[in-house]
Amino acid sequence: MLKQIEGSLGVAESVALCRPEVICAYPISPQTHIVENLGNFVRQGKIAPCEFINVESEFAAMSTAIGASVAGARAYTATASQGLLFMVEAIYNASGLGLPIVMTVANRAIGAPINIWNDHSDSLSQRDSGWIQLFVENNQQAIDVHIQAFKIAEEMSLPVMVCMDGFVLTHAVDRVDVPDQARVDEFLPPYSPRQVLDPDNPVSIGAMVGPEAFTEVRYLAHAKHIQALSFIESTAAEFAEKFGRDSGGLLKCYRCDDADIRVLAMGSAVGTIMDTVDELREEGIKIGVISLRCYRPFPMQALREACEGTKTLIVIDRAISAGAGGVVVADVVNALRNCSIEIKSVIAGLGGRAITRKSLCGIFKAAQEGSLEDTTFMDLDEDLVRRQLQREAAKRLSGPLPEAVMHDVATREQAKE
Repeated sequence: MLKQIEGSLGVAESVALCRPEVICAYPISPQTHIVENLGNFVRQGKIAPCEFINVESEFAAMSTAIGASVAGARAYTATASQGLLFMVEAIYNASGLGLPIVMTVANRAIGAPINIWNDHSDSLSQRDSGWIQLFVENNQQAIDVHIQAFKIAEEMSLPVMVCMDGFVLTHAVDRVDVPDQARVDEFLPPYSPRQVLDPDNPVSIGAMVGPEAFTEVRYLAHAKHIQALSFIESTAAEFAEKFGRDSGGLLKCYRCDDADIRVLAMGSAVGTIMDTVDELREEGIKIGVISLRCYRPFPMQALREACEGTKTLIVIDRAISAGAGGVVVADVVNALRNCSIEIKSVIAGLGGRAITRKSLCGIFKAAQEGSLEDTTFMDLDEDLVRRQLQREAAKRLSGPLPEAVMHDVATREQAKE
């Protein structure tokens, strides 16, 4: 059914169609509207049987989801930013126990300094936690990929994060197609856990493993992620066949057939990048886009195939590893080692800064001209940086960095008035 609705409501309706039996809710912007809507659905009897549990923290939300999952219930929760960090101990427990929990991460910057706007630093900080991470470009994909996520999680017995850009998607009102219940039921079978606590068949879930077997356990977790790559692809193909939409999968190429330059990115920025590529194509620049839809497990072979024939790959990162650089670009370099492709790292959109077509055009044209540096911070205000570095060099007691930088911004804005 076609609807004009907020992205968070679309996700809530999608999750409801998957018939969760336990929803663990703790609000944190920008995911709050998702669990609010799900709470209303449960109260109205639109999801039944389902227990909606208001917990006292994000750690409690994931701990409750773990308990529900081992008891044999289809479990769901949502979080963002600091909330995801508060869950971390339980995040690792969920994946280590092989529990098929689905969680929406409404991507938001991590503080300090406090910032409620979008980038990918929260979910990417958990790249080694053992969760499958699927990224979406728009709200239609968010609806579709949540349905796929439950199927992937339960078949692979692995938890899945569906990552959607906070505010940019969660609070955007779009025209979307929400499937009907019968079609979702046909696609997603009733939950049949691979492991469950059962008094008639007692097992130990969460047993201690010593040095004699820990490496093997970790290797098997890695092997299961590698196995998941093909199932993520086949699930997306099945979804496309039954619902008529291309959503999910490992990655998607756009105008890459003859592209000398290709741009890899995740999330909502992909749409802006596609528009920019269309503009540059009209100028005769051979450039294409690779939308990375599955970040963990990382689709190394699929990326190598997608990059065949390219000379330069530009990786757009919406997160930074301090002292190292872009996060995703490190995975890309690892995947493309021994390939004769020039890889350029662009860090952009941190803390909600707009990724504009004008700035992207400048980056892409610099790559074509051969003048793009190996690592570029797009739209970096070098004057602000220089002032702070000079302040720190001149005076030991230079004060808190965020306050000093924001004071410089305010002073400059006042000078313009």
